[in-house]
Amino acid sequence: MIGKIRAEWDHLKEVAVHKPGMEMFFGLLNPKASLYERPFNRYKARNEHDLLVETLKEKFKVKVIRLDNEILGAADAHAEIRAELQRMALNSIGYVGSSKQVEAAKSALASQVQYYDSNHFLDMLIMRPIIDTRLGAARSAISSHIGVAPLSNLYFMRDQQMVSDAGIFIGSMSAQQRAHETELTSLLWKAIRAPIAGAAKRPATIEGGDFMPMGDFALIGRGSRTNALGIEQFLSSGSGYSEIAVVHRPRHPLIPSASIEPMIDMHLDTYLNIAGSSTAVGPSTLLKSASVDVYFRSSKGIYSKERTRQNLYNYLKGKGFNIIDISLAEQMSYATNFLCINDNMILAADASRNMPLVLKDLKGKADADPSTYGSLFNEMKREYSKMSPRDIFPNRAIGRDFGIDFEVIDVENLTGGYGGVHCMTAAISRS
Repeated sequence: MIGKIRAEWDHLKEVAVHKPGMEMFFGLLNPKASLYERPFNRYKARNEHDLLVETLKEKFKVKVIRLDNEILGAADAHAEIRAELQRMALNSIGYVGSSKQVEAAKSALASQVQYYDSNHFLDMLIMRPIIDTRLGAARSAISSHIGVAPLSNLYFMRDQQMVSDAGIFIGSMSAQQRAHETELTSLLWKAIRAPIAGAAKRPATIEGGDFMPMGDFALIGRGSRTNALGIEQFLSSGSGYSEIAVVHRPRHPLIPSASIEPMIDMHLDTYLNIAGSSTAVGPSTLLKSASVDVYFRSSKGIYSKERTRQNLYNYLKGKGFNIIDISLAEQMSYATNFLCINDNMILAADASRNMPLVLKDLKGKADADPSTYGSLFNEMKREYSKMSPRDIFPNRAIGRDFGIDFEVIDVENLTGGYGGVHCMTAAISRS
């Protein structure tokens, strides 16, 4: 059923994506402030996204829906969707100026909406214009000076929601740059009539990159993007998993404990992924550093935490999973951020192409802040010097030893935004 998923390795039938547009252009003007890892080629990134969609559709026969097409189609077919899109778009505009100037500008814009098509309003929601009414006050309430606060990370469609056995749980984004993304994705779920299990409410934060459905149980990462209140709200959303393991974000062994590094292992799926019903992939150093609290579901559907804490590595081994251990260099190059197509079949970014780009960016960080990034850079450089492409997951023979089949795709520019194939796809139907 669309909008309900029981296990990460079940056969993938449908995903939602967003092809990046002009919001990525603005994001690349200041990559770090836009939460991007590094600068990259936008034209090539858009072509890579087309290739990703084509691979899913043609090779794996997965139905791919685009956020813009579904919302626009629904808005043109249903007056209530069009009205909601228009209302949300007008509310997304920021204004600078006196209250009188702002009200005049709002009134002028409201009088013009009948001339705009649905795409105009969707662009407003993605670009989030900021109108400075002060500059044109002498002649008109509306200034020619217009800025934007774009949703430049919207193409990472995994993060705005968790898709569980109960339906879609709408998340709450931690970073200010991404806070409004769920407004758009919520409209998408309404457009395709997907079941909504619940929605997080501030100050809760919870993101889809921290959630993995695992059949009878599920994993939820707790860290820089998902907090305790977000997890609490999810646990009350009606999922039927017999247990849920809350995974505490590990301290990276090569980052000093006094330093703050918000991105390297920001989500659970940045250092762990599931390739099949009995195989997990991740660096053992991080998996053994990540502690786990296990919550059991009562007959009344209430989750209670058990007292004993263990690490993620042992927890997965206790569940019967084999673990393919990868290096920290592979992890940082998005080797774990693959998309499971079905049991033991994955679609993965080409980590061998990503690795020199990640290493180059890390060198810049280490040069600017050696106390935080120096040890990590030196270790990654050492690991990379000993590797050839065939030594990098998923090309390594160990994957085949565990029966893992794979397709590698070149998305080296798209990964510059700080995410891989898993992050870019919102799986909404598996069977």
